[in-house]
Amino acid sequence: MATLTTATISAQNTWSDSVSIVGYFNFSVVAASGTPGTLGGTTVTVQRSTDNSTWRDVDTFTNSAEEVGFDAELMWYRAGVKTGEYTASVIVRLGTSPNGLVND
Repeated sequence: MATLTTATISAQNTWSDSVSIVGYFNFSVVAASGTPGTLGGTTVTVQRSTDNSTWRDVDTFTNSAEEVGFDAELMWYRAGVKTGEYTASVIVRLGTSPNGLVND
């Protein structure tokens, strides 16, 4: 199972590869231009799935972010930009240790 994905999103309706996660995970998003703070008007959506095909929104970001999350059961996650929410390229990273433990 994939435990890390990094993607440069340069178009609307574009998503990172999905990552299977149980336990703690990290998520980061930054502007591809390297400008701190704003994502240049782009909205990044994080989605979650129980089957890696039916996706539900869990959070959105319009500024750079470094987040830590936790999921008690095995889920699939991905991050990307929906149609109509793209104005500038962003880099997303979503990952976990192989068994979801902090000191893995």
